[in-house]
Amino acid sequence: MTGPGGLPLLFLDVDGPLVPFGPRAGGHPVFPGAPGPPEAGAHPLLDRIDPALGPRLAALACELVWATTWADEANEVVAPRLGLPDLRVVPWPAPSDEDERDTRAGLRWKTRTLVGWAAGRAFVWVDDEITERDRLWVAAHHGGPALLHHVDPGLGLTEADLRLLDVWLRTV
Repeated sequence: MTGPGGLPLLFLDVDGPLVPFGPRAGGHPVFPGAPGPPEAGAHPLLDRIDPALGPRLAALACELVWATTWADEANEVVAPRLGLPDLRVVPWPAPSDEDERDTRAGLRWKTRTLVGWAAGRAFVWVDDEITERDRLWVAAHHGGPALLHHVDPGLGLTEADLRLLDVWLRTV
C-alpha cells in the first residue's frame, strides 16, 4: 500500500545524513572531486558526501524529496555529487508562535510541515534530529504509514540504514 499519490515519500535531510559531522574516531572519509558547481567547493564539508549513496537512494522504492534547510541549493550542489536528478523540495514556512510552542514541547520544527506535505501518503523521514516526541506526534496526526529514521550525524547514512529503509519501503 502506498496511499494517495503513488510511491511512498522519502524526506531526506542533508546535514547529518548525507554530510556527516561531529566527532568520529579516525575522522570522516572524504570524496573530493565530486561533480557540482565550482562554488560548491567553498563549503568545507561537502567532500564528505559519499557519491555511492546516490545510486542506493535512487534504487529505493520511493519518491525522494529534499527536507532540508539547503532548500533548492540541495538540487544545485548536493544532487550532482550523488548523481541524482533534481528532486522536489519541501518549502519551509516562516517561523511561528506554534513552532516556538512545539520546540518547547520537544517537537522538531520540521514535523508538522512534513506531515502536512505528505497529506496521508506513506513516508520515511531521514534526519539526525528526530526525537521520540516527533514519532508520537506523527503517529497521532498522520493518516498513513510513516517511518521516522534517526541517522547518527557522526556516521551519516550507513549501509545498515539503507537496508532498513529498503525493507520498510518494500513492506509498506
